[in-house]
Amino acid sequence: MRRNLVETILGAVVLLVAAGFLIWAYNRSSVSTTGGYELKALFDRVDGLEVGADVRVAGIRVGKVVDQFLDPETYRAVVVFTVKDDVRLPKDSTAAVVSSGLLGSKYLNIVPGAEDAHLGPGDAITFTQPALNLEELIGKFVFGGAGAAAGGGNP
Repeated sequence: MRRNLVETILGAVVLLVAAGFLIWAYNRSSVSTTGGYELKALFDRVDGLEVGADVRVAGIRVGKVVDQFLDPETYRAVVVFTVKDDVRLPKDSTAAVVSSGLLGSKYLNIVPGAEDAHLGPGDAITFTQPALNLEELIGKFVFGGAGAAAGGGNP
């Protein structure tokens, strides 16, 4: 009977520690969207960028992508994202869809500009760089597009 009680208490302690670790990991990994402000970025293409993707400035996570849709008038992709309140981005900031590795997930990278005026809630970043399409790049290299661009063609 005593051995059963010790095993039960030990099991409960292990479960509590595991639950505590999961809560800590969840809080550490997610950026709170409450208290942040919403911005938009206009892109020609956003290949692979998903809702929930990170928004980073200088490699530091400062927000999340909350929506993306096609503007029916301009046929450009509109990415809606939140940024923490303490991060004030200049109006001439640029946004780019980048990959966190060769096969990694995509995230929105913001490069702050130098202007004194800052973006406010609902403002849009218009200086953007689309996602690099790896399939297109490899296709150009494999099928001879890269040789001509590198000066490897006939004189």
